[in-house]
Amino acid sequence: MNPSRKRVLDAMNLIKPDRIPVMSQFSIGCMMNQLSPSSPSKFWYDEETFSKGLVVLCEKFKFDGILVSLHGHSPNWQSSILSKSILENGDELLEFEERTELHSLNDLPLVKYKNKREKLNIDDIDVSNCIPLQLDYIPVSQDLYFHLDQNNLFGIYKRIYNLTDGKYSIHGEITSPFDYLLDLLGYEQGLISLILSPDKCKEILSRFTESIMKLADKMCDCEIDAVKISSPFAGMGFISPEHYSEFVLPYESQIIEVIKSKGKHVYIHTCGHIDDRLELMQSSGASGLECLDPPPVGNVDLADAFNRIGDKMFIKGNIDSVNTLLYGDDNKAREDILKIIDVGKSYPGFILSTACSIAPKVHSERILLLSDLIS
Repeated sequence: MNPSRKRVLDAMNLIKPDRIPVMSQFSIGCMMNQLSPSSPSKFWYDEETFSKGLVVLCEKFKFDGILVSLHGHSPNWQSSILSKSILENGDELLEFEERTELHSLNDLPLVKYKNKREKLNIDDIDVSNCIPLQLDYIPVSQDLYFHLDQNNLFGIYKRIYNLTDGKYSIHGEITSPFDYLLDLLGYEQGLISLILSPDKCKEILSRFTESIMKLADKMCDCEIDAVKISSPFAGMGFISPEHYSEFVLPYESQIIEVIKSKGKHVYIHTCGHIDDRLELMQSSGASGLECLDPPPVGNVDLADAFNRIGDKMFIKGNIDSVNTLLYGDDNKAREDILKIIDVGKSYPGFILSTACSIAPKVHSERILLLSDLIS
């Protein structure tokens, strides 16, 4: 097995690797700033373009693994575009029957619906009819959905594996049922409904969980080593530990059990403040945790986190992408990264990474610091 892939697998298995593995998630804006694709919309929608970009970035920054954040690309993605305009700054404006999309080189696509439908009231939702058992979308961001081609759900994993000859640890990604709930209801109604309509929320969460479990089960048949559960809204900024135990933990735990039963690792990605729920997250059965944002973005001290949960799960983090890599001067960037390396090197289950994804405007030299300082 190639050393890069092996060291990530060793860390996830809590076995001391030959050196600390390096693997970080890129924001879409960061990917495009580094790659300068000829078409931002093609980078978003086209499987081949997106795959090659991920591989180029992994090799450019000497990472040991690749997170594949989008899957289910449609080979016919251009067929529903009514018109395409290229703006002076290079942005692309795509018009579809029901929406327009502004694709830039700096951020996620910005979507505007021509006749935006109001979110359904929770009391009006017929769970069996409103929530399909076969998921056909990823709720990427507010009003932004990546639709899943059921005939090509996982083609990207095979493509990347073939492009790299299995050299790197490839990770898939799914989204937490809690995210799907908030997307369905809207953030305000969703959070209020946890208090006012808890039973209906649980009914919705159970339905989404069933759908996600089926998706995760099939994903685990691909050439991947792990699955990331994207759960950004499950931190202190949104819900209490009690609500986490009631509305997040039981459902993510079911998905985790399915993934682990297929012989794959699984880790939870939750942004922001999570210091008050590290043990709860560990009790999910997940192999690892990602993010663990340090102050001021979050409130996790890496050494404390390792002392509390480091003997039971791997930790992937926790460089501050904004205050260290983007805004910090050269001395601060080096000192912050070296401090994190110094803490993590004492534990077998450590993967050096930014806490959340690498911010769009972070320079190449700063990203290279991760692998250079490890060496």
